[in-house]
Amino acid sequence: MASFSKVMIIGNLGRDPEMRYTPNGRPVTEFSVAVNQSTKNQQTNEWVEATDWFRVTVWGDRAERTAEQLRKGNRVFVEGRFRTREYEARDGQKRISLEITADSVVSLEARERGEDAGPGSFGAPAGGFGGGDAPVRPTRPTAPEPDDLDDLPF
Repeated sequence: MASFSKVMIIGNLGRDPEMRYTPNGRPVTEFSVAVNQSTKNQQTNEWVEATDWFRVTVWGDRAERTAEQLRKGNRVFVEGRFRTREYEARDGQKRISLEITADSVVSLEARERGEDAGPGSFGAPAGGFGGGDAPVRPTRPTAPEPDDLDDLPF
């Protein structure tokens, strides 16, 4: 029986992407993404911030575009396959690495003037849009005009 695993995260790059080439010439880019979440401590009634770090790997043409266009601090949407890996840190402690092999990486940064409006994308989901390596420009929903606000049901 077939299995399926898919993960989607939105976060900020913790470092600049690092691109290299495999011995057979295939590009691969790696970077880390911090995903923050706030939860309320039920005992103290205070908000507590927690950060999960994900190691992201991008292959092929998407790897080259990602390395060229993303920088530390950029907000991104990443979709791909997830796995965990256990390793021993320098201090001898066992740690777990959260790793994503990206099928799609979308920049959520505002574009500069003169460029197309909307966020940038560095790959479509696997199997679609010409093999997944063509850029995709997601559309933004338009905001209602002030006159249309009277027609809203709430």
